[in-house]
Amino acid sequence: MKELTEQEALLRLTALCSQGEHCTWEMTEKMRRWGIDAEAQARVMQYLVKERYIDEERYCRAFVRDKIRYNKWGRRKVEQALMAKRVDREVFLPVLDEVDADEYIAVLRPLLQGKRRQLRGLDDYEVRARLVRFAVGRGFTYDVIRQCVDTDGFEDECREAEADD
Repeated sequence: MKELTEQEALLRLTALCSQGEHCTWEMTEKMRRWGIDAEAQARVMQYLVKERYIDEERYCRAFVRDKIRYNKWGRRKVEQALMAKRVDREVFLPVLDEVDADEYIAVLRPLLQGKRRQLRGLDDYEVRARLVRFAVGRGFTYDVIRQCVDTDGFEDECREAEADD
């Protein structure tokens, strides 16, 4: 790929940022791959932030909302993904704190019920252990998992669903 000029990179990045939310690190990585020197990267990033093409808090809000609602991720997995994108903790922790525990439960409960239907012929202890491991793998915290697994009627709901199959 031929190296881009600073102006070409700026045009490409503004078009990209106009289409969806992106974080600073993603744009910097793109410019690095395109062969843009560090000084030009700094100028382009300064422009993108000043003109609000890039806003880390806005990006975090969209990222958190999408990953919880659509990808069915828990808090820990979202945190790790944001850290991998090098978003500052002071930016994403308040956004994650705004998410209500009831929303996590509303996402996790159907996942656990679906997983429970797959676990046949196991004793209750083994079922609980596998459900907890599954939920931890999805990034949910143990307190939310316990709320879902230990709530009255969860086992009954799963047995009813099993009977319907």
